[in-house]
Amino acid sequence: MLQYPNLEQALKYHFGYDNFRPGQRQIIEDALQNRDLMVVMPTGGGKSLCFQLPALIKKGLTVVVSPLIALMQDQVESLRNNNISATFLNSSLNAYKVRSREEAILQGKVRLLYVAPERLLSERFLPFLDLVHHQIGISTFAIDEAHCVSEWGHDFRPEYRQLKSLRKRYADVPLTALTATATDRVRSDIIQQLGLKQPSIHIASFNRQNLYYEVRTKSKSAYAELLELVREIDGSAIIYCLTRKKVDELTFKLQNDKVGALSYHAGLSDEERSQNQTRFIRDDVRVMVATIAFGMGINKPDVRLVVHFDLPRNLESYYQESGRAGRDSEPSRCTLFFNFSDIKTIEWSINQKTDPQEQLIAKQQLRQVIDYAEGTDCRRTIQLGYFGERFPGNCGNCDNCRYPKPVQDWTIEAMKFLSCVARCQERFGMLHIIEVLRGAKTQKILQNKHDQLSTYGIGKDRSLDEWRMLGRSLLHQGLLEQTSDGYSVLKLNALSWEVMRKQRTVSLAVPIAQKMSLVEGSEKAIEAEILLQRLRSLRKQLADAQSVPPYVVFPDSTLKLMAQAQPQSLNEFAKLSGVGSHKLAQYGKKFLTEIKAYRQEQGKPQVKEYSTDSIAFKNLPTDTELVTLRLHQEGLSIAEIAHKRNLSPSTILNHLSKLMEKNQAVDLNQLVPLEHQQKIWQVLEVLGDISLTPVKEQLGENYTFDEIRLVREKWRRENRS
Repeated sequence: MLQYPNLEQALKYHFGYDNFRPGQRQIIEDALQNRDLMVVMPTGGGKSLCFQLPALIKKGLTVVVSPLIALMQDQVESLRNNNISATFLNSSLNAYKVRSREEAILQGKVRLLYVAPERLLSERFLPFLDLVHHQIGISTFAIDEAHCVSEWGHDFRPEYRQLKSLRKRYADVPLTALTATATDRVRSDIIQQLGLKQPSIHIASFNRQNLYYEVRTKSKSAYAELLELVREIDGSAIIYCLTRKKVDELTFKLQNDKVGALSYHAGLSDEERSQNQTRFIRDDVRVMVATIAFGMGINKPDVRLVVHFDLPRNLESYYQESGRAGRDSEPSRCTLFFNFSDIKTIEWSINQKTDPQEQLIAKQQLRQVIDYAEGTDCRRTIQLGYFGERFPGNCGNCDNCRYPKPVQDWTIEAMKFLSCVARCQERFGMLHIIEVLRGAKTQKILQNKHDQLSTYGIGKDRSLDEWRMLGRSLLHQGLLEQTSDGYSVLKLNALSWEVMRKQRTVSLAVPIAQKMSLVEGSEKAIEAEILLQRLRSLRKQLADAQSVPPYVVFPDSTLKLMAQAQPQSLNEFAKLSGVGSHKLAQYGKKFLTEIKAYRQEQGKPQVKEYSTDSIAFKNLPTDTELVTLRLHQEGLSIAEIAHKRNLSPSTILNHLSKLMEKNQAVDLNQLVPLEHQQKIWQVLEVLGDISLTPVKEQLGENYTFDEIRLVREKWRRENRS
């Protein structure tokens, strides 16, 4: 093994980050013990680092099995930009390039090799791999997107099943299976199908706290709302549609409204799809409108908005697709537009399946999606519950938690609706029942003499959408049945009669139209800063010159730190999160030159010289906080700083807490013992972002409120940035 003083130093040297994300360190420690691993970590949680860092410490070649060319190329580009020797072998390379890369591998010049399962298991490649194992050694097989192994996963690929042969052929090489989404059933299947031996299982929380989830009614104004969403974000957006036709229509509309948008679907040529994807990843356009053919393995971290303009087919796919927002942990939005007509489109698609069992599963999954869309509980509770993770609700970052829908008693309306179904002899669909209730004079009503029923016209006080909302809710609550023979005829059941006999009440959550903004001002204010835009412009120039996506140069989070801290030397620049040794040497001077030029033009020698009414100002340290920070960095304790400054220890503690909130370099290890940090962190992971008292009650007398407060601030920052 290659030696580093500690894992954090290896992390900073290669990747530029000071601290691991939750769960990463333990996984890496297990990987360095040559254990088989089963890693379930959400999109944006830092899965890749869990096999990339061990690959740089262990001897031999790490072979990464990846299903998509785009994913391989993206990860290899990012690694090379950190001066890490990685390569890929796939069908995009000619024979000469394949040979030269294979020679480099045999000479020990490559640490990570990305390869598709089909090539890995081919008759030509396995003997080459045997030679590598003999000459260089294979340190690990990392199976990325491991859910593809399982028939129960959302993206089953038969060729992944054959990967079990690696266990027989290379019995001494550890296997690491990684996936962003997997239910209990899928996890068990992966372990069995890959032949993992007593694997260390790591399941991170599926909760992506930085994502704001909302469901909107897809009304006539839906496109106008979509346009507003796209225009108000400062970053990229993905818009998913069910059909190619809808993709092309939306792209055309957006382009007409002067939004840089491109299409992606199976109807385009391979060349056009590839070109559009590259232009999106490199920030040449902001918006990609796509079918679900787009996105798997797209490692673009700065997508700020994912819109499902049509209903997704199942919750697992929705979690995966919406999870492409905010992979860099910055605040991002996931919006689902919901319309009942989408259900018909998906039901038609399900009915094309020839296997009755497949149909049954697909219909069950569709019902779960509809329950999610119509649900009044915390969106995270519904999503995480699907993956078997308990979440207490009140997340504060979804529409149902921020804007609770009032629950109203609709028992009388339900009695009218069900009574009308009975009067129509349970022979008609929902629309006909609603038209009878609203007193319409359609040919079908007149033909069947339903205008003579006692329920005719008794529902004129409610709109068609309100009655439809009630009808659907009755179905989802099990108070009404619907035939599945293609005609969707409404049928009463025992619970229907309980409602009509006043033995059961019916409650309905009635949505309120809300104009929601993602972040109350602060993020927008920061991102509007002139310097940040200039740094982005410089980043784009450097990226274009190297033909790589801008985020490969630096992520948005690092640019924001630059704009806030405005470092004046390479030493200060190196302290920024996201600046590793290679990037410091490659880009440091160029970004420092831009920062200095800006400060000179603005006549602002002091970092903190912002207008006091700016929200960005509040995110920079005050004079007194900076004095405390300097003394803290000199190694003084809280008591020593308080004595030196003639201030109370609680004031100094408040300074340090605020400095952490503002992403300043406060060394928590200097303030709170490591074992206390770990225990407090564990409790926060369980209880969430709540007041200090219940955390203290959980921990006991040995822990102080000051310690808890400081660790909570770091925990908040880790889960936010």
